[in-house]
Amino acid sequence: MTSVLTAPLPRPHPYTSEFSELLGRVKDSKLLDRAVGYYMTLLVVLSVALGATFTGMYFIGDSWAQLALAPLVAIIMTQFSFVTHEAAHRQVFSSGRKNDIVARILANGVVGISYSWWMGKHTKHHANPNTVGKDPDVKSDFVIFQEEKARETRGFARAFVKRQGWLFFPILTLEGLNLHIQAFRKVFSKDPIKNRGTEISLLLVRNLGYPVVLLLLMPWYVAAVFLVIHMALFGVYMGASFAPNHKGMPQIPEGVKVDFLRRQVLTSRNIRGGLFMDHFMGGLNYQVEHHLFPSMARPKLFFAAKLVRDFCAEKKIAYTEAGLFESYGIVVRYLNEVGLAARDPFDCPAASAIGR
Repeated sequence: MTSVLTAPLPRPHPYTSEFSELLGRVKDSKLLDRAVGYYMTLLVVLSVALGATFTGMYFIGDSWAQLALAPLVAIIMTQFSFVTHEAAHRQVFSSGRKNDIVARILANGVVGISYSWWMGKHTKHHANPNTVGKDPDVKSDFVIFQEEKARETRGFARAFVKRQGWLFFPILTLEGLNLHIQAFRKVFSKDPIKNRGTEISLLLVRNLGYPVVLLLLMPWYVAAVFLVIHMALFGVYMGASFAPNHKGMPQIPEGVKVDFLRRQVLTSRNIRGGLFMDHFMGGLNYQVEHHLFPSMARPKLFFAAKLVRDFCAEKKIAYTEAGLFESYGIVVRYLNEVGLAARDPFDCPAASAIGR
């Protein structure tokens, strides 16, 4: 089997007519129409669920049993994050301004992360998915995504990278905290930010008010553990929803040009699983279609997937799908494969024996 790290990428395609043909089919099927009613219903359901959860904390009273509701809060907050993502992509309303307002309120005021920080990062990702030097999601940081970067690591970083595949999901327990830290770093940075004052106000109200509410509903020590559980599970859920979509798919080297259709399809992976997965991953399970048509509403993605799959078969373009846990296995193997570059030849016991 060809390694994902060495899988050949297509040569630059000289034509753009293929995507235009696909876009025409999508428009003819009315798959770019908005689904405002769906999103309004979803927001009401999530809001009621969040309110009911806090009501449950109150009626349970001062007890460690209140911790049982922390995973539920993490799930609801992640679901709000999915709607934020969709509003930012103009999937909810036809009006860009309405989408922007809703996304900013949900991101900063409900979830507690910076809309501006996320938009800047995610826009670059969509323009150049899995493109080395352009996609921030494959920029090597704590986790390394390129072998040459793994070879450059030293000390603790090197020890981590050697095992980063196995450690990837445990380390996601810190991702929720990281997202909140990045939010404040962004809004208090010197970077130009639209509506900076609004974002700062919403972030402060959300991230200071939430712990206060917990302290009003439970003893401080229970509140502290509740917050840790919520943040850890929020990070894992977010990471587990975004990681399967591109990790382990071919990366486009710097300077290589690939046409839009192939750039989006060949670097993305769909996750099978039906209606449950549509809600569990907030539509991110249709990553191929989402990248081709970012403004397509979640309920339309199921229908678009069949159309795009058939079109790719016609054009002989590889269209990748996997089960959820299968995709996690691919991510772990891929990160471990990158991590091998950080290992000494004598890290292998057999090699050490030969050396002796």
